[in-house]
Amino acid sequence: MAYEVKGVVARSKGAPVSIETIVVPDPGPGEAVVDVQACGVCHTDLHYREGGINDEFPFLLGHEAAGIVSAVGEGVTNVAVGDYVVLNWRAVCGECRACLKGEPKYCFNTHNAAQKMTLADGTELSPALGIGAFAEKTLVHSGQCTKVDPAAPPTAAGLLGCGVMAGVGAAINTGAVQRGETVAVFGCGGVGDAAIAGAKLAGATTIIAVDISDKKLEWARQMGATHTVNSAETDAVEAVKALTGGFGVDVAIDAVGHPKVFEQAFYARDLAGRVVMVGVPTPDMEITLPAIEVFGRGGSIKSSWYGDCLPSRDFPMLVDLYLQGRFDLDAFVSETIGLDDVEEAFEKMHKGEVLRSVVVIDK
Repeated sequence: MAYEVKGVVARSKGAPVSIETIVVPDPGPGEAVVDVQACGVCHTDLHYREGGINDEFPFLLGHEAAGIVSAVGEGVTNVAVGDYVVLNWRAVCGECRACLKGEPKYCFNTHNAAQKMTLADGTELSPALGIGAFAEKTLVHSGQCTKVDPAAPPTAAGLLGCGVMAGVGAAINTGAVQRGETVAVFGCGGVGDAAIAGAKLAGATTIIAVDISDKKLEWARQMGATHTVNSAETDAVEAVKALTGGFGVDVAIDAVGHPKVFEQAFYARDLAGRVVMVGVPTPDMEITLPAIEVFGRGGSIKSSWYGDCLPSRDFPMLVDLYLQGRFDLDAFVSETIGLDDVEEAFEKMHKGEVLRSVVVIDK
């Protein structure tokens, strides 16, 4: 029996989202239906609405979510009805060349549900990142369900599904921040602040937040930044060097995904330091750097896909740290809203007025 539920749909490029009736099929082999409890409003959802990901409209938006498994298909063994889960978009296949090399965090063939959710008239929907969680229920591959401690509220736990994990992972996994190291994070939105929190968890002693907004720099302080630099008022590279004995940082993280910001991060690191890009650039952007500088500075330049996370390992660990009071997920939540408020939340996010708006699904 299919389910009819409410969901947030982007019908065409740049058009305001609308609340639609969504038809969610019974789960097939390897699939699960999840009753969504909360879902964060992420920049990626806005990129989908703007046509910045692809043009496979209409999209069922939302992907940063937590909820309860309400039905499972044939052959599902990793989750059961009643399990509390965070949804992920890296359901590792176990068979691709990355998985076979023992690097499932880079899985090149991640699983999604085989069946399609539709509008009431039968129009097939493209779920954002294979999830589509701005809805009362959603259909996913069972591997996209990661069980976590149900003591963590869904408004907090769900944030691990995308932005917070991307930022924390950029620091801990990709950047491999070590105790006593220095870190600079360029861009202090949700992902950047998560990178700051990750650097703090890893034991960095100097954590420099760089942004053009004093409001965002204050948020960064609350997340663990030891110093702040307003790059609209001062040279960010020189300021970072001045705070690190003239050398630059061990790890520089670009959480914006813009060539100019990446260039700042590149030059703000110490010799043999690491540069990490976790912000997502647009397809037309290009980076130009002197080859001698790339060679002469040594170290590494890395991109960070989903914080190089392994959901089965990282989600439960971060939830445990949250429950122990060592990782403040609640601090990322600026407001809780309903499904009807997603379009307004996009506007607030675009203006930099919120760190995260979180949709709470009323049953």
